[in-house]
Amino acid sequence: MTANLAIPELAAAVERPVAEAAGLPNRAYTSSEFFRLELERIYAPSWACLGHAADVPRPGDLRPVHLLGVPLLMVRTASGTVRVFHNVCSHRGNELVWEPGRVKGGIRCPYHAWTYDLEGRLIGTPNIGGFGVHEADGFDRARHGLRAVRSGMWLDLVFVNLTGDAEPFETWIRPLAERFEGFGGPGYEGRLQPAATHGEFRFDVKANWKLAVENNLDASHLPWVHPALNRQSPLEDHYCFLDSPRFAGQGSTAYDTVPHESPALPRIEAWPARTGEYPCLYPNAFVSGHGDHFWSMVLEPVAPDRTIERWRSYFVDEAAEDAGFESARSAIRERWASILGEDVGVVEGMQRGRRSPAFDGGVFAPVLDPPVHHFHRWVARRLAAPETDRATA
Repeated sequence: MTANLAIPELAAAVERPVAEAAGLPNRAYTSSEFFRLELERIYAPSWACLGHAADVPRPGDLRPVHLLGVPLLMVRTASGTVRVFHNVCSHRGNELVWEPGRVKGGIRCPYHAWTYDLEGRLIGTPNIGGFGVHEADGFDRARHGLRAVRSGMWLDLVFVNLTGDAEPFETWIRPLAERFEGFGGPGYEGRLQPAATHGEFRFDVKANWKLAVENNLDASHLPWVHPALNRQSPLEDHYCFLDSPRFAGQGSTAYDTVPHESPALPRIEAWPARTGEYPCLYPNAFVSGHGDHFWSMVLEPVAPDRTIERWRSYFVDEAAEDAGFESARSAIRERWASILGEDVGVVEGMQRGRRSPAFDGGVFAPVLDPPVHHFHRWVARRLAAPETDRATA
């Protein structure tokens, strides 16, 4: 497989200085073989983002999620903790949960009704010993519970490490957490709560997940794709940052509060008044920080040419739930749905362009494209790294 995909050659081309480098080739965006390799070498050994903890807000809430085809299950336990399991029954391998929902007694397999509690313990095995006999000699339920997935959480985002051997989550997330603490100060995260209304949307994008990441790292398309935003927050007021091996992004020093009818939104006082920052945390999470609200977006790679984008917003203190701030929550949702929706067409256009024999990776503009180049290098290094080094490449 690796030889056919010419991983060493593409890594060498990407590793050149930004003005000389070639981008990832077309097959990195169109090949099913490449897509499978990304699960093995990029997503599984890393801390990949699975979703938002707000998707399972109450004890007993369940949400099935696929990570490059692997069926996983987010669960809010009775104690309020979010856990992640492989979404597969230990009996005959049926996918346990097919739709988001809520349970009280336990998680029951739709095939033979084997049942698990919210901690993943196997608690019910109907007819395992024959009709009406629910125990069997020599069968130890404790050995056949749900298989847990190593997980961590930051800013309500749930991350998983499928291989189980990545560096500790707290170490991995620290560079980005410290960057945001530099703006918001200690404890800012505890003041952010998911919006009770007007707090989410999703896009089904006909493009590879990497093109969505690249677009979010690219500030230079602002005047052409987002002309209204550019009038308020011009390109010349943007800056780029790539001071960590695992994230890069852009920021603006001209962010302004979204007009709305309700009282002024509560703010994180330490956050600079007109600063917005938009890092991409590799491989598949976007975070957007402002003094009066945050949002994040999780990419779910479905196929080489299809990606689901899930967006959620967060507000400071009472603004997340108070009815008096509903118009503000609505205005901010509509604004970002419009802005991010403007990106869908160009991202899908890049995907269609990857079918052209006249293009195979492109080049980078040396002043404004370093964040995109940074991401290409991160992908290429993980693909080319020896298996023992992939968790830290």
